[in-house]
Amino acid sequence: MFLKEYILNIYRAVASLLKGMKTTGRYFLRPREIITQQYPDNRAQMKLPERFRGEVVMSHDENNEHACTGCTACELACPNGTIKIITKFDVTPEGKKKKALDTFVYHLELCTMCNLCVEACPTSAIKMAQTFEHSVYDRSRLLKKLNQPGSKLRAGVE
Repeated sequence: MFLKEYILNIYRAVASLLKGMKTTGRYFLRPREIITQQYPDNRAQMKLPERFRGEVVMSHDENNEHACTGCTACELACPNGTIKIITKFDVTPEGKKKKALDTFVYHLELCTMCNLCVEACPTSAIKMAQTFEHSVYDRSRLLKKLNQPGSKLRAGVE
């Protein structure tokens, strides 16, 4: 019984190998489309898939305004503490205190590119960029401040 099962497993493995080799051989003889890109020679023409997840970025408009309210939903959604939101309290013209974003700290070296922070953001203030070349010699360069200096909350975002 044991020997029969062993030989059957070997037969299945060889059949699976031959099936894969058949597909590879067919593509080698008559390629349908070229799917391999010659990186890094083709950086200018390189096309990444639309759903590619590079790094988290915060978009700012021409007035240096962003949509992040400092709600910390992205920080709570992050499974490994990649994002740290530092908030401050601003005083509104009516005299009320309102929580606002002071610093959006992003640890790229910890990020798993899972996209959970982007999905959790209620104002769509952050998104995943198409960048993928993150090699650096100094690890401290992977710590990023996403909000630009002097940026403020865009009017109408609550």
